[in-house]
Amino acid sequence: MFDWATQPFYTLGLTFIFGPYFASVAAEYFLNSGLDLASANARAQTIWSGGQAIAGLSVAVIGVLAGAYADSSGQRGPWLWATSIIFVICSWMLWFMVPDGSTMWSSLILFSIAFVAVELALVFTNAVLPSLGDRCEVGKISGSGAALGYMGGILSLFIMLFFFFDETGKTFLISLDPGFGLLDPEAREGTRAVGPLIAIWFIIFMVPYFIWVREDKTSKRQGGFFQSMSALQLSLRGIVKRPSLFAFMGSQMFYRDALNGLYAFGGVYAVLVLEWEQTQLGVFGIIGGISAALGTWISGKYDHKIGPLPVIHFHIMVLIIVSLCIIGMSRTHFYGIVLADGSDLPDILLYACGSAIGASGGGIYAASRSMMVRHTDPSRPTEAFGLFALAGKATAFLAPLLIGTFTYFLNDTRLGFAPIVGLFILGMFLLRWVNPDGDQKKWETSSMPAH
Repeated sequence: MFDWATQPFYTLGLTFIFGPYFASVAAEYFLNSGLDLASANARAQTIWSGGQAIAGLSVAVIGVLAGAYADSSGQRGPWLWATSIIFVICSWMLWFMVPDGSTMWSSLILFSIAFVAVELALVFTNAVLPSLGDRCEVGKISGSGAALGYMGGILSLFIMLFFFFDETGKTFLISLDPGFGLLDPEAREGTRAVGPLIAIWFIIFMVPYFIWVREDKTSKRQGGFFQSMSALQLSLRGIVKRPSLFAFMGSQMFYRDALNGLYAFGGVYAVLVLEWEQTQLGVFGIIGGISAALGTWISGKYDHKIGPLPVIHFHIMVLIIVSLCIIGMSRTHFYGIVLADGSDLPDILLYACGSAIGASGGGIYAASRSMMVRHTDPSRPTEAFGLFALAGKATAFLAPLLIGTFTYFLNDTRLGFAPIVGLFILGMFLLRWVNPDGDQKKWETSSMPAH
């Protein structure tokens, strides 16, 4: 239910509604300030990437520290409540992203804080995963949970497009007045309703989690902040002595960072490079969401049969191919081949790429979460998933930073995606040192009674 409750932030906020809306508003703002069209688009992508870079770096630092302290104190609930409250407030405030760009910077800050909050909440909920089943079952559970989340993303996208989104003055799917006539299309209030929708959705669907997920009331504090930092220091030093975990952490830093780059800039790319209207972007989101749910569920099944590592390998290869397609594609060319005027090939290719990103993105996340369980000390699961967040976010500034840098100096939104391929390849290379069974035997042996 946590995956279901939070997925609209990623589907509606990061990728398909708020992200592209922010890009279009920012590009128009810079265009009106005197920049040419290409430079305005590049500047819009650059500031969006800067916000993602700072947010990712914040998650990397705070996540591992908070995770270690939560394990040492024996309490995760207060942290989850705090991050949830911050997330709800900041998501709701996205309503104030008005079309004239006057609140552009404050909206970027609020979105970044909401991103940090939801990613920190994920650390504490992921820590529950090792207790839900054995080594084989965890992969299936992880895949099913993530698939359920993507289904929530699809449903929220339908709700947004049916009743709120108002690019043309009417809702996207059935041409109603936005918000049943209560919202002003000229002020883009239907689109800006994405923030309150994300917040309300989270409040409603986190109720089952807060009702039924309970911490062990008998857990006792093992120490305060400084003691937890000492334990964390020992854990970080110990990673170097665990080659499989060390390689897995390094691999994740690159391939998950590259994937986050695709998520954060897919919709922005469609708007700025292929000049998509919201009709096409909405279809793109629906196709991507459905393929994500189905692909993640299937990946969970294969994880259960063959383990998470082969699943991760397969999805990285798919994402490399997708990234190469995106880099070589524009409205008029595909890798130097001139397309006929009005050709639908770029649109068809990006729809296919969106489907593959959804399926492989969801599958690789669920399999990575399962692989982390195989490297987790049962006595310190929150710290382990703080490290998992660290691996996913320690270089999270890198993809947005590289995309922003390449975009700025090349003055080309399309070529700005080039670093993504290199990050995926680095991640694939480091997987060669990862043990498919992780440290499972180590923990099983250490927990066996002495004879």
